[in-house]
Parts: sequence; C-alpha cells; structure tokens
Amino acid sequence: MGSENGDIRHVDVALVGAGIERSLSPALHEREGRLLGFDYRYRLLDLPDGAQIDEVIEQCRRDGLRGLNVTHPFKQQVLGSLDRLSPEAAALGAVNTVVFGSSGTEGHNTDTAGFRDAFAAGLPDAAIDRVVVVGAGGAGAAVAYALLGLDAGQVRVVDSRRDRADGLVAKLADHFGPGRAVAADRIELHHADGLVHATPTGMGGGGESAVDPELLDPRLWVAEVVYLPLDTQLLRDARAAGCTTLDGGAMVAYQAAGSLELFTGAAPDRERMAAHMAELVAGQREAAR
Repeated sequence: MGSENGDIRHVDVALVGAGIERSLSPALHEREGRLLGFDYRYRLLDLPDGAQIDEVIEQCRRDGLRGLNVTHPFKQQVLGSLDRLSPEAAALGAVNTVVFGSSGTEGHNTDTAGFRDAFAAGLPDAAIDRVVVVGAGGAGAAVAYALLGLDAGQVRVVDSRRDRADGLVAKLADHFGPGRAVAADRIELHHADGLVHATPTGMGGGGESAVDPELLDPRLWVAEVVYLPLDTQLLRDARAAGCTTLDGGAMVAYQAAGSLELFTGAAPDRERMAAHMAELVAGQREAAR
C-alpha cells in the first residue's frame, strides 16, 4: 500500500465532513479499490460543524486508518492539525486528503486536478478570458487555481465574506502574479465568459441557487461543484437560459482517483471511476423516484 507499507493490501480510510450521509464516496472508492486488488474499506464520519477536527484526526490515526478525505466545512480548518502539507495544499490553503504514514500526517489537495481534468473533458472549447468563481472556501480555492493553471485571463472571486475572498486572491497573486485574480462583493456576469459555483448552496436538492437566474444568458458557460444532486437548481436555470453547463460528477470522480492513489500507491482507472460515478448518481436518482 504505497512505498511505506510494502505489499500490505488492507486499506481503511474515511471521509470527514458535515451532512455527508448521502455521500457516494464509499461506493466509488471501495469498488475501484477492490478492482485494484485491495481489501478496501471506506467509512463516513459525519461531524457537527464546529467539531474538533484535530481530535478526530488523532483518533483515526490511532485506529490504524491509512488516511482521510476531508470535505466541507473542514478543508481549511484541518491545516493546523497536520505535520506537513504538499506544495499544492500549502498554496491552496485547503486539504481534501490526509495520509497517515510512519513520519506523521501529510495533507494533500486533489480537488484542483479533479476540476481541471473535468473541465478540460466537459468544456474543452470554453473561453476562459474572464471567469467568475462563486465561493472562496476550499472548493473555490481549488477551482480558481485550476482555472489560472489552465491560463485563464482573470478570475473574479465572489464570496459572502469579503475577507475570505481577499485572502484567496492574495494567495493566488503569490502564485500566479498580481491582477490574475480579483475579489468582489457580488456576482456580475456581463463581462464574463463563464461561472463556476463552488459553495454548498443547492446541496441536498432543496431548490436553492447562489446565482440569480436573471444574470444568466446564452453566451455563458456554467460549471457546478455540487454533485448531490447532480442536476442542481443552478444548472437547471443555466440550461433554461441557453448556457452550456458542466455538472459536478466528473470532478468528484477525478479527485477521488487522486486520493485513492495517495492512499494505496496504485494508479486507479480514472475513466472507469468517472463511469462508475455516473452509474451511482443514476441509481440514486432512480431510488428517489
């Protein structure tokens, strides 16, 4: 199971987050892990917002877990609880994967590569001269880094907390240079090529959207990070306005593949995981009818 563990084939990992009882990550990881030859167990640790994440991490390490995935609202809170950060996690200021090893705990971020690859596959011809990213948390940071890494001209970061948007823009300036990202208090799309929604709004299928549908028009593309449900209110509004859209499913599959590789040391079949993700979402949709 990776270089530190020789030929050990048992992998016990977990997802830490709030409101994650409907997560498809256990099924997604466990099937791919088994296909790669591992005895792979993936559990959910559904915590209340405000839980002491450092205590959870220490308990998981003592319990012998190989690692953790981390989701909202702990991607940034977890930073101070780890021994080391990968360069990408340090630059992002957010962690979605923690690996436990003999030399301590190391935080990684596979969200950036997950969004980058999903975007390249799903919106290959999309213009990215000016892109609006809604949300400056862990997901928003990963999306902004991915877009600038794809050579977006400028990313406008909008968050309900202006200080958080300013903080992310400062990190982006350190990495990509000044002016490539700007912070904003509200969503303005009249000069944008596209928009990425990267907040939890709409998760659970309650019909909420962080974007006023009156702002949408056919020249825009719209991408979503939320994947439960896969067809969010924002995406429905965007299609009704004539926008090209990208749902959050492929990003989840690709970031999961990156995490699984960190946990096991084996290279997963990324397209197989993306296809499995589509099957899981379809099954969940059918079960809800």
